[in-house]
Amino acid sequence: MKRFSAGAIGIQQGSRVLFSDYADGGQMWTGQGDRESRYVVAFKEAFTEAPSVMVSISMWDTDHKHNARADITAEAITSEGFHLVFRTWGDTRVARIRADWTAIGPVRDEDHWELY
Repeated sequence: MKRFSAGAIGIQQGSRVLFSDYADGGQMWTGQGDRESRYVVAFKEAFTEAPSVMVSISMWDTDHKHNARADITAEAITSEGFHLVFRTWGDTRVARIRADWTAIGPVRDEDHWELY
């Protein structure tokens, strides 16, 4: 369990189309075996430490003649952003993927004063 000390908690959300490989014959649509699409998300406002990040597929378009195999995750999470990563394998053919994400973590409290 991740515990946050007393203070302000921030929530940021976003959505991103990771690729549209059907349109241009990209690797996710035409390839075989292990494939990966990676997008770097930069938070609009930094957290004070690495937040908890949840990701999900909010839209996917796959070929119905092949098994649909998918793995989506957040990697390299920092207070400033993370990598949104989609992977597939085998003979899966993915035309498009849209991913949604939510980050929850501590933020600087405007009422917190530091005296020097």
